[in-house]
Amino acid sequence: MDYANDPELNGKYLGTITKDFATVSDTLQEASAQIRKRDISKYPIFVFARQEVPLGGLLINADELNLEWHIFASYLELFVQQGIVGTDGIEAFQQTYKDPDEFCCLFVLDEEFTNFVYVPYPED
Repeated sequence: MDYANDPELNGKYLGTITKDFATVSDTLQEASAQIRKRDISKYPIFVFARQEVPLGGLLINADELNLEWHIFASYLELFVQQGIVGTDGIEAFQQTYKDPDEFCCLFVLDEEFTNFVYVPYPED
């Protein structure tokens, strides 16, 4: 699995993800800080999915905020436990993981597209 931004993401995904991300970026940034501050993980991951998935805890219910994507809070170690990131891929993931104060690590899960994407938090 490629941990960089995928060109396929442009187009139909990026628009809806960016739109939802803009709405919830403050919430995600705060959740990311809490995950790191509480020593749960140095590698928070936010799962964007159109339906409920067993990957972390539901952070934002799309229906309540009129969004297209449900957002789940998760982290690297959970992804390893669940076999999404293989034990042989941990180091590569950690090396490509972008500064969590500046970028949000999303795991986009859809029928046609599943990948990690890094989206910069908006500047204040």
